[in-house]
Amino acid sequence: MKKLLFNRVFDGADEMFAIAEKALAEALKKHGEGAQVKMPNTGYFLANCLAYLNKKVTTLGELKACFEEAKAEWMPRNQRLYDAFRRGKGTFIAGEVVEAIRYLDTPEPYGDGPNREFWGHMSDAEVRELGVPLVTGDIPGFVVIIGKAPSDEEAAELIKGYQSRAIFVFLIGECIQQARRMGLTLNFSVRVVPVGPDLWQIAHIISLVNRAAMIFGNTPPGDHLGFDDYTFKRIRAFVNAFAPVPDLEVAWGGGAIAMGFPVISNDTNDTWPVPKSLIIQENTKDFIETSLEARDIKIKVTKIDIPVAFSTAFEGEIIRRADMHCDIDGAKLDCFEWVTTKETSEIEDHKIEVIGPDIDTIKEGDRSQMGFVVEIAGKNMQKDFEPVFERRIHHYLNYAEGIMHTGQRDLIRIRVSKNAFAAGFRAKHFGEILYAKLKGDYDAIIDKCQVKVVTDPALLKTLRADANKAYEARDARLLSLTDESVEVFYTCILCQSFSPAHVCIVTPERLGLCGAVSWLDAKATNEIDPNGSCKVVTKKEPLDDVLGIWQDVNDAVQEASHGSLQQVTLYSIMTDPMTSCGCFECICGIEPTTNGVVIVNREHTGQTPLGMSFSEMASMTGGGVQTPGFMGHGKQFISSKKFMKAEGGPARIVWMPKALKELVGARLNKTAKELYNIDEFTSMIADEEVSQDPESLAAFASEKGHPALQLEPLM
Repeated sequence: MKKLLFNRVFDGADEMFAIAEKALAEALKKHGEGAQVKMPNTGYFLANCLAYLNKKVTTLGELKACFEEAKAEWMPRNQRLYDAFRRGKGTFIAGEVVEAIRYLDTPEPYGDGPNREFWGHMSDAEVRELGVPLVTGDIPGFVVIIGKAPSDEEAAELIKGYQSRAIFVFLIGECIQQARRMGLTLNFSVRVVPVGPDLWQIAHIISLVNRAAMIFGNTPPGDHLGFDDYTFKRIRAFVNAFAPVPDLEVAWGGGAIAMGFPVISNDTNDTWPVPKSLIIQENTKDFIETSLEARDIKIKVTKIDIPVAFSTAFEGEIIRRADMHCDIDGAKLDCFEWVTTKETSEIEDHKIEVIGPDIDTIKEGDRSQMGFVVEIAGKNMQKDFEPVFERRIHHYLNYAEGIMHTGQRDLIRIRVSKNAFAAGFRAKHFGEILYAKLKGDYDAIIDKCQVKVVTDPALLKTLRADANKAYEARDARLLSLTDESVEVFYTCILCQSFSPAHVCIVTPERLGLCGAVSWLDAKATNEIDPNGSCKVVTKKEPLDDVLGIWQDVNDAVQEASHGSLQQVTLYSIMTDPMTSCGCFECICGIEPTTNGVVIVNREHTGQTPLGMSFSEMASMTGGGVQTPGFMGHGKQFISSKKFMKAEGGPARIVWMPKALKELVGARLNKTAKELYNIDEFTSMIADEEVSQDPESLAAFASEKGHPALQLEPLM
């Protein structure tokens, strides 16, 4: 006789609570109630305790109180399916208790670095890193694979199958070692994350999901229904659980179902199917299709004639020197990528031409050179779209398994792995990728496209010089594009799939805060689909030139935010600043002692002089709310003449991480020279090597005579 599902969830939850209770008792005995408890690189404390119980746990004593509250709320054995699934959510708190103690005992219990054995806790930066691909659909969903597949080969086939469909994969338990035995690369960059060997490490996945709800959806801590509504509607996740499924695993599955994540399993022994929630699929080879159907995920498959897998999941793949067949190096040889517009009569559609020797003539491990000339024609094609399409080359080539692309223009670098070369990847396949993706993604603009893959050294030198002339002409054109010189701006509501109230206003001098949508990108997107994510905003009714207020913009924001926003200013951090969704590249916050602002980028994990990290600063904004004094923005906006124009502009910047300063330094120095006649302005901006507290920052600013000290008070 099958055991009732109610009892399986209850018994499994009892088991998880007992594990947590034992770990907590031992930790209290060893460390005492005052011991500090935290997860690394997050501003959300223990995110599950914060989300479900509205508790900001910082000590072992507070963790004990939180656990007792969780037991009181989720321990009763009510014989209703709803209560059983909700009780499954109690395992999330119990699991987080066990993992928090693990991090208390050992600050890096799973090791460190991009290729560590297990991942454990995922940082806020990693949560935000998922923001853009989630809203663009490059990541259409998540899967959590639990347990041991029938064979190592089937485990690899399942993982690779999800990868090829761009589904983000989390692994729990024995499937991790199965994947490793099959030689699969496992890390966050390739979107296959080996979370941990034990079931309670699922708490880290739930933490990521709950932080996404707080970061992108502005879901308030303690709002159970709000979190369930967000995870069900906004996060397309599901679970694959291999048989046998013990009670402990059933309890965790019950919690997943309560969040709106269906569980697909081949366990037929003691498991009752629940329509749309607990789905029995005896044939594990059908897990993928069953799972995608359960979450109504429709995958758009791009058919490209290449011998390797092609998916956004491979975009973060790193190819080490020992693993590469060849290194196409634009830093030392003539390389470039150039998109140029031609007349329709000049182009033979889908003509891929390799001019020069193929990569099979390159000795393994050697450096080589290559250039791409992509010629486009179309009745809706505009010269301004050329750099937009050119920037896509970086992403498209990285989608191919075994290909790594960095840089742009004539400073590109491409590595082809030994495995890709052995599979038959050759120079012509670069052309096939570029043709298929450009025609597929921009079919409303591109009528015909042909690609020349050039490896002939003499021709490369000539074409590189021609490409540089084109780059220079474009740069001059782009410099002429200012907010005043154009007749329209654009809205961008891509992020509304995760942040329903957020709206970006994209202008020539203010790109989208994710850093991925420029005014030209928005213009091209609108050309492709006028009713899509980027719509035209007129600017006929200016209200305030200094703050950057237009009645037309306010009307557009009100409509796009469904009434959540009434007014935005484009050039102010203090008065109705633009909202943030959560996937911004940088965050800016006021620093009172210097009368300036601190900027920190997502990649920086250290503290700022505000006493907060990026995660902690970012937790004060996001989710589509306006937060005067704080502002999310793209990296390139820092050097814009419109950056904080209402408060004095870039002259307010007093601190930023050294790596960010080096990235934007040349442009920022140029802007400061033009606006304030200041030479080498970035030398006046402190970084983490100079200051991490207000006192030393103020001393540095005073020593340098920083202009922010002479500006009107911000507060």
